[in-house]
Amino acid sequence: MAEFDADTARAFIQSYIDDHGFLAFLDMQVEEIEAGRMVLRVPYDEKLTNHGPGQGNVHGGIAASLIDTAGGLAVRTALDDPVQSGVATIDLNVSYLRPARGDLVAEADVVRVGSTVGVATVTVESDPGDGDVEEVAVGRGSFRVFDSDE
Repeated sequence: MAEFDADTARAFIQSYIDDHGFLAFLDMQVEEIEAGRMVLRVPYDEKLTNHGPGQGNVHGGIAASLIDTAGGLAVRTALDDPVQSGVATIDLNVSYLRPARGDLVAEADVVRVGSTVGVATVTVESDPGDGDVEEVAVGRGSFRVFDSDE
């Protein structure tokens, strides 16, 4: 396995996100990356909030998307060839803890990567910019691993 180059990986993943319609719409940003760990941010934007009851709270689907994306990308960082290999979500669990009213920051950590499946846990915090950061969701994803040969 080649040595993990965080700068190259960060640039590659940010480019992938920027070229991905949905993830680009969310304005998802790579905050940190290392082998087996990923931190992503989605800045608060009114277009991502609920209307009516709960107005101003970030829609829960944004946290779920962060859990899915951060978890899958974290698993990719743990693969022998993260650029040529891939993952597909096979199971996703999200538990919502409280409403979010600021930027969402997801930290994903790989639990295990086997020959066909990888698992990651993810914590999502809301950072409204006033120093009052709170956990708003936690989750776990299982991801089918595709070797660069498949």
